[in-house]
Amino acid sequence: MLSRLVACRAVTAAEARLACYDAAASALDSAERQGEVVVVDRAQVNAARRQLFGFELPSITLFDAGPAPERIDSVETTLTRAVAAGDGKWTFVLADGSTWRQIDSERVNFRNQAGQAVRVRRATLGSYLLTIDRSRAVRVRRQ
Repeated sequence: MLSRLVACRAVTAAEARLACYDAAASALDSAERQGEVVVVDRAQVNAARRQLFGFELPSITLFDAGPAPERIDSVETTLTRAVAAGDGKWTFVLADGSTWRQIDSERVNFRNQAGQAVRVRRATLGSYLLTIDRSRAVRVRRQ
């Protein structure tokens, strides 16, 4: 669809070029309304990449067009709730909609109160560390 629109630039006659642009723009608009084409801007791409932070996904090049994407090494949000399981490990639900499960066995001391500042950052070997306010970092995995 886009290449059809871009090809209109090569049409030299003004009326024919306008007709070409009108037809190509109409086709692109129709395809977008029917869901055959999705148009996203860089801000939407960055928001999607942020929402996927922590998931181990196969290589998807959908968001890689244009300049090299910004590497996201951490996200900062707030705690919605935290629940301890029978094994003493915690599950953290964050305001950004993500859920993280503790995977280490260390004791965690934090104020279990909604609204606490949370930071999740990349660690070594594909793991992640979650910190609530000034608590010690907890090794977690995205659920």
